[in-house]
Amino acid sequence: MVLERKTALITGSAKGLGRMTALRLADQGCDIVINYVHSEQEAYELAERIRYKGARCKAVQGDIAVQQDRERLVNEAVAEFGSVDILVNNAGPFIRERRWFNEYTADEINYLVQGNLLGVMHLDHMVLPLMRSRRWGRIIHFGFGHAAEARGWPHRAVYAAAKVGLVSFTKTLAVEEAAGGITVNMICPGDIRGANKEKTIEEVEDLIDEESPGAGREQGRILPG
Repeated sequence: MVLERKTALITGSAKGLGRMTALRLADQGCDIVINYVHSEQEAYELAERIRYKGARCKAVQGDIAVQQDRERLVNEAVAEFGSVDILVNNAGPFIRERRWFNEYTADEINYLVQGNLLGVMHLDHMVLPLMRSRRWGRIIHFGFGHAAEARGWPHRAVYAAAKVGLVSFTKTLAVEEAAGGITVNMICPGDIRGANKEKTIEEVEDLIDEESPGAGREQGRILPG
């Protein structure tokens, strides 16, 4: 029996964790829709690598914080592959400059909430009918390390609030859609920085930084200072 191939749409997948997710799902036999905003060259290079693995792949430009882009992303995925079986909401706008909440503009607040919460909900809403019709689907949301604890996060008020809201939405949607063969989960990774976002666990498991459990220990003893 030939199993039907699944189609996975991964937002923000030209680089970083999204890229690694796309490669891993391609290795598992999925066809892939890559999404990017500005990283066109990286997206098309990744698409070629995925095709080399034997999977079909399409790269689609679009900002998930913009409703028209979200709609076009899903429409192009369905036109190319017929459905979206796996949706990985990896993309999430983030302002790296450290600012207090009152220093954000209204447009920045709206953009961060659209990109990290409302846009995710909208994408889920668009693909759910496709998944329900097949009685199978996988939805993954990305958060941050302590999102489930609803901690305060100075200088990251809007981003943190949107991701914490996404925790509640994930749990609710998981309950609502379970009977239809659709699972909804959230991944809340720690602070993975720079090039490490595109490395496997095996490649970095021996690295130690100041936040690693046991950092400061050497040969079974705690270093002074």
